[in-house]
Amino acid sequence: MSRWPVLIHDAIGITVAWLGAYWFRFNLDSIPGIFLDQAIAMLPVVIGAHLVFFVFFGIHRGAWRFTSTYDLWVVIKAVGVGTLVSAAVIFLLTDLIAVPRSVFPLHGLFLVGFLAGGRITYRLFRDRQLQRGEGKRVMIVGAGAAGDMLLKDIKRSVDIDYHVAGFIDDDSSKKGREIQGVRILGECATIPQLSKLLHIELILIAIPSASAEEMRRLVSLCGEARVPFRTLPKVQDILDGGASSSDLRTVELDDLLGRAPVDLNWEKMFEMIKDKKVLITGGAGSIGSELCRQVARLEPKEVILVEQNEFNLYSLGLELKERFPEVSFSQLLGDICDEKAINDIFVNHRPQIVFHAAAYKHVPMLQNQIRETMRNNTLGTLSVANAAIAAGVEKFVLISTDKAVNPSSMMGVSKRLAEIVGQLRNDTEKTKFITVRFGNVLGSAGSVVPLFERQIRQGGPVTVTDPSMTRYFMTVSEACQLILQACVMGAGGEIFVLNMGEPVKIDYLARQMIRLAGKVPDDEVEVRYTGLRPGEKLSEELFHPDESLAPTDYEKILLAQARPNTPDEFWKLLERLASSIEACDHETVREISLELVPEYQSISGSPDLDASNAAA
Repeated sequence: MSRWPVLIHDAIGITVAWLGAYWFRFNLDSIPGIFLDQAIAMLPVVIGAHLVFFVFFGIHRGAWRFTSTYDLWVVIKAVGVGTLVSAAVIFLLTDLIAVPRSVFPLHGLFLVGFLAGGRITYRLFRDRQLQRGEGKRVMIVGAGAAGDMLLKDIKRSVDIDYHVAGFIDDDSSKKGREIQGVRILGECATIPQLSKLLHIELILIAIPSASAEEMRRLVSLCGEARVPFRTLPKVQDILDGGASSSDLRTVELDDLLGRAPVDLNWEKMFEMIKDKKVLITGGAGSIGSELCRQVARLEPKEVILVEQNEFNLYSLGLELKERFPEVSFSQLLGDICDEKAINDIFVNHRPQIVFHAAAYKHVPMLQNQIRETMRNNTLGTLSVANAAIAAGVEKFVLISTDKAVNPSSMMGVSKRLAEIVGQLRNDTEKTKFITVRFGNVLGSAGSVVPLFERQIRQGGPVTVTDPSMTRYFMTVSEACQLILQACVMGAGGEIFVLNMGEPVKIDYLARQMIRLAGKVPDDEVEVRYTGLRPGEKLSEELFHPDESLAPTDYEKILLAQARPNTPDEFWKLLERLASSIEACDHETVREISLELVPEYQSISGSPDLDASNAAA
């Protein structure tokens, strides 16, 4: 309602309450003439005093449709102060002649009732209007504060056509109670039965504090009910503590995998990056682009992006310049194996910190292209490392992978060699080389998640290599934040292993993604097992048995003791490897690579099985 109608309504209320207090004082009988005359004479004083404090306390600004206990408290304060002030003024003007003292408290009580009653009546009328249409039948899971606030928002909103048929909550003591007239029907296990019985069309999960295990259970029950579902954000994502229908979103994979919030030392990261030049290879890839975003928040002097993919680099540049206009970005097309180009970039830009994220990573594809794998992932790392040393870079962070541990793929071999390059260069140079090793990143380019999403959109089948296959997962944002923290901690030569939590079965991942899409696994979308592909393991390892793990100050970052290497022999073999790559001698490239990484474990069916046995 607008301001003036509210003030007119409140002025009428003051008049009614003032004269009503006199009438009540004289036992609901006629008011003696002398008292009535005095009441009418003082009425302008009473109205004026109250309106001044109504405006001062802002009760005219309250939205009647959303009247709450807060608004009632504001009314009580405004009426109380207004009554006291009007009583004081009337005393000064009349010495309370023909003005009974009991009139003032009666007037205050009546006025509070009139003002609050009008507002509450209006809200009830509006809520009733909104509830007349049945709308889509929904059920709210979670009869706590978030569920209560969500129901309030649904009732008030004119844009949402929902009819809340009931609440579900695992607290058995709540069963049978009501929230705003909506009954709590039972526990979560009853979701499939009640959904069918009540013809539920949508389930709203209002448990912002739900753990990943709880979310997995709820998603499974909703899938069993074959009803679409939405959820409120996690509790750490609701900044104002509220819960509204506009916050509802689809349940995401991250909700089910359950990664606790990262607790890091942002102050130290800020000190490390502020006013520094930071170069990121593979800057427009999954890890590289997120590193750019995280670094840009820390006020660097310049961020230099080196990337082969022209379109990805262009698109990321547009985003970064829009989000971080105060940061200087250099978008450079380049191949990390082009030594002259890489040296030229380092000479011209003089970066102080380097994050080396550029790498080929598709395991089955790389298994048959060993020359390109070693050229890019191993010699490319050496090229960037040498350029960094020549330019006097302070810290060089290599982004590695769990596939470098007891590798079963040539991609893993190439990354293990890259790790050794960094460790040996750290032993002899001023630049500090730090390795950060972790598993799969949710949704990264070429990962299983986008593949499953595409297969589900197409109606299946969703292809899983083996029902027993497991992988470690974390979000790209979490991975990049931990990389930055490891960079702060690193003094040179360390292999930091990110704590990835418990491994996840790929079969489970596929089935949960099907449920999130509102489908039933093996019924509406087939899950098909295809067998291990070349170079794949059933499970990955994050550290080698000879790399004893030690904790750090951060729970999610572990320190692996680097294994000793023989530098002379390594550089001699690496030089031969480079010559074989230059000569396109694929067989020799394979042989030397496996000699450099003797822990390579060939998987049955891999195309390099015979070579592996020969090398052994």
